[in-house]
Amino acid sequence: MTTGVIPGGHNPEPRPTGELMPQQRHDPAGQASLHVDTRTRSSVITARAAASFEPVGRSVATARSFVRDTLQGWGFADIVDDAVVLTSELVTNAVVHAGTHADVLCLRTEDGVRIEVADRYPEREVPLQGSAVNMGSPDREGGRGLQLCAALATRWGVEYTPTHKNVWFQLDLPERPVGTRAAGPSLPADLLPLADGRVRVAVVQIDRKGSVTAWNEDAEELFGHTSADVTGKPLTDLAAWPHTPGTGTGIAEALQLSRWEGSYGIRGADGRVTSVYASHLRVRDTGGEPSTVCLLVRDHERAVLQTPLRVPASDTGGSDGQSTDPFEVFIGSPAPDDLDGLLQRTVERARDMLDGDSAFLLLATDDETELEVRASTGLPSARQRFARVPVEAGPGRYGSARMPAVHEDLTAVPGAVPLLAGTGMRSVVTVPLKVEGRLTGSLGVAAEGPARYSNEEALRLQFAADRIALAVESARLGELERLRRGSLSFLVEASDLLAGTLDRDQTLALMAQMTVPTLATWCAVYTIADQASEPYLSYVLHEDEELIDGIKSLLSKVPPPDPVPTPGARVWTAPGEHAHQAALRSSMRSLGLTGGPTRQVSSGIGPTLATASAVGGETVVLPLVARNRVIGMLTLGKPTDEHFRQEILELAEDLSRRAALALDNARLYSERTAISQALQRSLLPPGTPHIDGVEVEVIYRAAGEGNEVGGDFYDVFPISDGAYGFAIGDVCGTGPNAAAVTGLARHALRLLAREGLSGPAVLERLNSAILDEGSRSRFLTLLYGEMRPQEDGSAEMKVVCAGHPLPLRLRQDGTVEAAAEPQPLLGVIEDLELYEQSVTLDPGDVLLCVTDGVTERREGTRMLGDDGLADVLTTCTGLTAGAVAARIMRAVERFASDAPSDDMAILAMRVPGLQKD
Repeated sequence: MTTGVIPGGHNPEPRPTGELMPQQRHDPAGQASLHVDTRTRSSVITARAAASFEPVGRSVATARSFVRDTLQGWGFADIVDDAVVLTSELVTNAVVHAGTHADVLCLRTEDGVRIEVADRYPEREVPLQGSAVNMGSPDREGGRGLQLCAALATRWGVEYTPTHKNVWFQLDLPERPVGTRAAGPSLPADLLPLADGRVRVAVVQIDRKGSVTAWNEDAEELFGHTSADVTGKPLTDLAAWPHTPGTGTGIAEALQLSRWEGSYGIRGADGRVTSVYASHLRVRDTGGEPSTVCLLVRDHERAVLQTPLRVPASDTGGSDGQSTDPFEVFIGSPAPDDLDGLLQRTVERARDMLDGDSAFLLLATDDETELEVRASTGLPSARQRFARVPVEAGPGRYGSARMPAVHEDLTAVPGAVPLLAGTGMRSVVTVPLKVEGRLTGSLGVAAEGPARYSNEEALRLQFAADRIALAVESARLGELERLRRGSLSFLVEASDLLAGTLDRDQTLALMAQMTVPTLATWCAVYTIADQASEPYLSYVLHEDEELIDGIKSLLSKVPPPDPVPTPGARVWTAPGEHAHQAALRSSMRSLGLTGGPTRQVSSGIGPTLATASAVGGETVVLPLVARNRVIGMLTLGKPTDEHFRQEILELAEDLSRRAALALDNARLYSERTAISQALQRSLLPPGTPHIDGVEVEVIYRAAGEGNEVGGDFYDVFPISDGAYGFAIGDVCGTGPNAAAVTGLARHALRLLAREGLSGPAVLERLNSAILDEGSRSRFLTLLYGEMRPQEDGSAEMKVVCAGHPLPLRLRQDGTVEAAAEPQPLLGVIEDLELYEQSVTLDPGDVLLCVTDGVTERREGTRMLGDDGLADVLTTCTGLTAGAVAARIMRAVERFASDAPSDDMAILAMRVPGLQKD
């Protein structure tokens, strides 16, 4: 698609028609032009937008978006829908049926817009003068474009050229009286909307990045933030957006729309959320920079900003002059895209239609056993959205939501309508919403006085409910489909995150972070170590971090929920009741009603009340079941008077199953890691002995994630008479079999050496013991030696190197040389002929012993090797044994960027230099 926008310019209309008849024009090429209406206005073109679309099916949708965006940008929202429909049909004719490119041109005038759609398929029959124009059947797949033009456009026409066919239509803006957009009747003062003494309208301006650039005095009064506090901060940091997975528009998206109205919350300086009704308008300055102006009032004062529904004049009355039922007017208007808006307008119209004090609408769950509160007006139950009541509230037809019911006085039948308990309503009429015989909801209107409604009002309300039921069900199914798509995406992402870690603490954190605030306001995770253990509170999270400590303290005082393995969410009332009692006690103490000191406790009432409010809504518990065992509970909560909707609970149940398996996997991994680490520690010496006259330093680094036992080992131990044994070895492979050989080698070395055997004899017997392991045997490279410090400050060593990297000797002058010769490794052949070599370390000399994880450190095709290790060792002259080992390890780690793939052990022994007098 190619587009171009040219602001300004003059209208090329009217095109010359000469003295021709309205339906024909002679062109030099002999073509003809069909004009259904040749009258034009002498208007000035103020803007143009053009685009070309390829002959493929997706171009139709692209053309619709192009026209919609163009007209909305011009402020022509009133005619966008008609223009999009007409453009869609005409572009379809061009790119699908004619198979050519489609050129779309939008021209803006003061009165409306003209849109031209041209194709490049001239081989058509030219209509003759006086012949009837056949525009095709409405049932045909193609050919409806001209019929729609005739039905919707103010003017339209068809023009032919040698290379193009051009269909154009013009849509004029509806004429409105100056200064009037919507009006209502004069009302007595007692019927006017209720507001506080002064209505404050917060004016907030947001730049293209979503940051606050202007914040007026009313905004400071409403929310407590000064202009200096919020200027430059994103509005999303302050907004509390009611988000459900897969539904709704986010605050960031709402700020990008040309115009938007709706409700959300603003978090004040005190941390509390104020519900507001907002009207957003996107504008641009003289430099073309866009921004959004937001007008905000408290939600109960929404009448100040809310745009009334515009009802066409033809719908305000019947043909006989009688007034139409206001509910029928609502039914005749297009239903909103969002279900909540449709339901809220439904209850408001139902209340007005029957002159009630309140109204409510409940939707049935899938199994038709419960009803969820989805919309209400005039009731405190507006704060109890998604509260559930049974469909069958009692015996008889008056206790069932499946039948119409009229209650003249609720005081005579307490509990007949659970939703109205404690609201002051006395008379009520309720009717079911049914689609194809299936209960989908219940609509009710109530009044404070008794005997307000009769069967006549019930029939009237039922008639209205029957007309709205299908629209409600359609919108509900659409919302449910969006929610399920969002839920599927949510679960896929959650599964990926949970599968990405085997750390128990991180798994607990992920579980909580995925539920808050998407599914709940706060979350607590209890874990159970084993069947004999009590549930333990392991993690708490709230969307407001300042409330986490208070909730954690509260839950620690409440007995944990019972670990019931039954699937599904169950209500847990203990936290809310305990928080209510704690808040009551704190309030009484602060007022001095308990006889205690007031001043000392008054400072704590704020956090106590905040915690009570945070957990005062519905709290549910979902079991975490893995491998047929309850390993914990996932607790989700809402703030005061809020409830969970059924779809959210079902999503939470799916999440809990995945989270339970991830948590159990993390537990098993942690146990395996702990066992491996304990076994690894048992294979290494508990410590290095202090040797007079010789410095000894060991560094050991195990590769992997800690769940595999390494094959490298070392040991330094006393033998007898001032002699010490030292060894460093590497068993082939890792895991239990390698660990068996490692343990055998280390303990056998100590036992055989202390029996007084020489080095070769010790290794020969160890070789026999390894071979005796049979299929579990592994070959072993081993450097073993005995060391005796001498009185002159030197140290005598006898070394046997059985297939191991050779030990390196660093002299005081910086030269490095091998201190032994290579001999056969252990665990391969039975008859070994080993010998030992003597080495004398003079004062200042260092003997360095390493495993092959050091010398075989790789970076691509490069390997550190024996030569590279020797080069590093030459730089260690004069360093202590600890400094030598540390420098070798740093050099090995820096040699390659990847994590080590093999265990590494470094044993450095140094004879200190002689002290000078």
